[in-house]
Amino acid sequence: MTHTITSPAPVPETSGRRNRLSQDPDVLFCYGTLQFDAVLKALLGRIPERAPACAPGYRAAALEGRVYPGLVVNRFGGAASGVVLTDLSSEEWRILDAFEDERYDLREVLLSNGTSGWAYIWPGGDVRAEDWDATVFEARHLAAYAARCARLAPGLAAGEPKDK
Repeated sequence: MTHTITSPAPVPETSGRRNRLSQDPDVLFCYGTLQFDAVLKALLGRIPERAPACAPGYRAAALEGRVYPGLVVNRFGGAASGVVLTDLSSEEWRILDAFEDERYDLREVLLSNGTSGWAYIWPGGDVRAEDWDATVFEARHLAAYAARCARLAPGLAAGEPKDK
């Protein structure tokens, strides 16, 4: 599938949770907590196929009051690093979409290798100046976060809304 994507565009303030998967996404670019095996295993029961990737023109920003990041346009250049998940089933897409914060907007982004992938992009607000630090997340929050994901997973798989 060939896509033409030029550059990061501003994200509207409102996102359409119920419409996010209507775009028929295929490859998911993960720049935050979904890069961790423990989180994927807790949510999906397996670790999907993946490959390293970068999204030029974006950064994984630390968010106020949250341990997970938001992908935002990087006005100073650079690229957000992460992985692409390449073999998600439609059921796994549904689970991950239900898991993601409702404020995220699912958008297609250009990756540094010239292909595209879909990413959950933060619409703005609550963004801190510093980038999210995966090493700090892993050391301080991963165990509790993965445990919370494991508690949520059965409900998400059954189509229940995520608790707030």
